[in-house]
Amino acid sequence: MSRTRTALLAAMALVAGATGTAFAVDPGSAGVAAVPCTVDYKIQNQWSTGFTAAVTLTNNSAAKSSWSLKWSYAGNQKVTSGWNAKLSQSGAAVTAANETYNAQLATGASVSFGFQGSYSGSNAIPATFTLDGVTCNVDDGGPGGPTDPPDPGGPSTRVNNPYEGAKVYVNPEWSANAAAEPGGSRVANQPTGVWLDRIAAINGAGGKMGLRDHLDEALRQKGSGELVVQFVIYNLPGRDCSALASNGELKADEIGRYKTEYIDPIKAILADSKYASLRIVTTVEIDSLPNLVTNTGSRPTAVPQCDVMKANGNYVKGVGYALNKLGDVPNVYNYVDAGHHGWIGWDDNFGPTATIMKEAATAEGATVNDVHGFITNTANYSALKENNFTINDTVAGKSVRESKWVDWNRYLDELSYAQAFRSQLVSAGFDSNIGMLIDTSRNGWGGTARPTGPGATTSVDTYVDGGRYDRRFNAGNWCNQSGAGLGERPKAAPAAGIDAYVWMKPPGESDGASKQIPNDEGKGFDRMCDPTYTGNPRNNNNMSGALPDAPVSGHWFSAQFRQLMQNAYPPLS
Repeated sequence: MSRTRTALLAAMALVAGATGTAFAVDPGSAGVAAVPCTVDYKIQNQWSTGFTAAVTLTNNSAAKSSWSLKWSYAGNQKVTSGWNAKLSQSGAAVTAANETYNAQLATGASVSFGFQGSYSGSNAIPATFTLDGVTCNVDDGGPGGPTDPPDPGGPSTRVNNPYEGAKVYVNPEWSANAAAEPGGSRVANQPTGVWLDRIAAINGAGGKMGLRDHLDEALRQKGSGELVVQFVIYNLPGRDCSALASNGELKADEIGRYKTEYIDPIKAILADSKYASLRIVTTVEIDSLPNLVTNTGSRPTAVPQCDVMKANGNYVKGVGYALNKLGDVPNVYNYVDAGHHGWIGWDDNFGPTATIMKEAATAEGATVNDVHGFITNTANYSALKENNFTINDTVAGKSVRESKWVDWNRYLDELSYAQAFRSQLVSAGFDSNIGMLIDTSRNGWGGTARPTGPGATTSVDTYVDGGRYDRRFNAGNWCNQSGAGLGERPKAAPAAGIDAYVWMKPPGESDGASKQIPNDEGKGFDRMCDPTYTGNPRNNNNMSGALPDAPVSGHWFSAQFRQLMQNAYPPLS
């Protein structure tokens, strides 16, 4: 499914070593003869103001005695020097012409050249290349294929940002729970995500609404305007390999059941023409892919079950299958979960996570065009913006990055992380105009304990700890956090590169039980939900910070909801 965006999206600089590749046709695939030329454009290295790129051009048409390849940049990229080709630039348009020694380009032959360039903001891969006036990477209509690249989903009706100009669905079940709490009517009309966290949830379980029920109610709420309805796709085999509280019903090897009993029925319902007027946003499989980076192998944070899921490939296969099938529905907008800054913000996690996102987005028949964007902080507590200190501050001769709280992370909050990770994803090969969502449902950290300014400059730790809004013991703590508050209310296009702030996790629904509670939902007991737990390497052996007396994940937790309202920021009126 192709789509376009017209908004200019600012993005933070990419880290060195990132790689992005333009569309290239497999020379061994059917129909190649109809593709006149292919271009493989890779960003080899990148830093805050510049980059190097390698380009390989393959000629599939008649032999040439000279050649000229052209493309245009969407941003402000400038070619500063090059090799193995004569490079020139006029405005955004770049021309790469042959040198005398590589002018001959036989049918099926390739030529490679490279260059160094400068940029600021984003560094998107060019969308179109032409060889001597003929468009590359596109079928020319000759023997072997149609006039455009294969697009199994057909034409797309997607808009640039589904949240702009649209209302967002209010789940009546969550709304009723919220309204029943003292003061809950102040937020009961807020839109939240609907979690499809087991097969039974598709048709409705335990008297709760099923997928069609929600879609029918969404049509009623829509009226004559536009409406977004948000679903969390969350039932991978071996789900949440590092968090027992949210383990799922499917065993590690049950990828077949995931496809046929879970994704296929969801796709069939979403594809019903009855719902074609809705903008359907999916959050695809939270916490899965980052676990394959941070909790496997020889890392101290490794978990045996995560090694199992990495070895069998079922997280990658499952996400790819979901993206492929759901992406075929023209009014579905897939957003893949991308963890949060307190998980992926370190250098050794940042790039590899983007790489595995690309791997999943091109597995099981999916393509990067099945991904409309990514979501960060889903069901988490990371502050949206820390205003009392910056990553570049130095106190008592030490960088903020050396503080125990930051611990050498490059990002202090979700907004900076989401914008930077967006750029990294583009470098990894995703559409240059992908949008980000940030879950702000429980990251407000308001109330009387909210700092009003920087901490004391006695040490870097007193400075950071005294000024940070996020009051968890450690940014790795994720279960029913004490002191948390409602965050920014859902809002469309609040910042550069951000499609919306959303409440994807419904406030007041538990992250997990604080003790073992038998249930028929496949959900276990995780010590990170136990208030007495003293931690593990994944939270630097800190206390869990969890609230007591919590129910099974997804169940209503009245005490938590009341705390979230009390500590809301911005405050509730």
